[in-house]
Amino acid sequence: MNESHSASYAAAGVNIEAGYEGVRLMKKHVARTVIPGVISDLGGFGGLFAPDLTGMKEPVLVSGTDGVGTKQRIAQLMDRHDTVGIDCVAMCVNDIVCCGARPLFFLDYIAIGRNEPEKVASLVAGVAEGCVQAGCALIGGETAEHPGTMAPDDYDLAGFSVGIVDREKVIDKTAMRPGDVILALPSSGVHSNGYSLVRKVFRVEHADLGQHIDELGTSLGEALLTPTVIYVKPVLAVLEAAAVRGISHITGGGFYENIPRSLPDGLTARIDKSSLRTPPIFSLIQRMGSIPERDMFNTFNMGVGMSMVVSPDTADRALEILRANGVDAYVMGEIVTGDGKIIL
Repeated sequence: MNESHSASYAAAGVNIEAGYEGVRLMKKHVARTVIPGVISDLGGFGGLFAPDLTGMKEPVLVSGTDGVGTKQRIAQLMDRHDTVGIDCVAMCVNDIVCCGARPLFFLDYIAIGRNEPEKVASLVAGVAEGCVQAGCALIGGETAEHPGTMAPDDYDLAGFSVGIVDREKVIDKTAMRPGDVILALPSSGVHSNGYSLVRKVFRVEHADLGQHIDELGTSLGEALLTPTVIYVKPVLAVLEAAAVRGISHITGGGFYENIPRSLPDGLTARIDKSSLRTPPIFSLIQRMGSIPERDMFNTFNMGVGMSMVVSPDTADRALEILRANGVDAYVMGEIVTGDGKIIL
């Protein structure tokens, strides 16, 4: 039994015992994520991981960090905390796989107004599920109680991931050519971006988030809490069999900001807007908020969580692999000569 206790600290609003109970409750979730390479146990001062470098000529570490953003406010209003952890992992690992890296491990950080062990364990359960989906290990984290600076029910969830790739296998966008095919990897909805606008449009602080909306086939709250898709395993499978020349994670900034990041100078992405499979949540957002179409494409993923540029001769194989791995991908455009922007 841990004998650490400070009555003075407790009087200031920090419950040390709640922290210990949170760690106890989350251990079973963390255990789900253990993969070869993990050599540390939860509760130490640092997470230890020994990567398998067999067959790698020049290993390169790739890191990514992000948070859930104001989507977590929807979770707080609905008192449902087991999904935003998936979003937190997704926002990191989907970024690092864009250069061809395989995520190795993840660490989370939870700042919370009042440490409620069950709530913290629920948050970590989501993080663990995200790690399982990404094939990486949750090897550490931190929960910080912030009385007086955060409302008791508030929290902020963030994290980071580290991955690895052989330098010769880093995706090289300079190999991209006119005529290359742009694939769309569908999103599950809004994912984890644009929620400041979403919250304004739906006035979520006063809305009935549990009310069923026929247009969505579910409640507004459930639709907005749908976790971000983690594309890691399908993308890594494609990299083994197709000539991938660029990948973009469609996050904040939408199409206009993210797709050009994977384009070399002198090339442009021409998107066939009629090919896009846009979920109804976006039509509802646009209509309720009277938002111009360009702003929609410059804020949200519009149904495309990730784009992938492949050579024409390997496009069919890439689509086959993605679909076999549960991603109903499709062709949404091609690469053409241009100024590095997108044509939509």
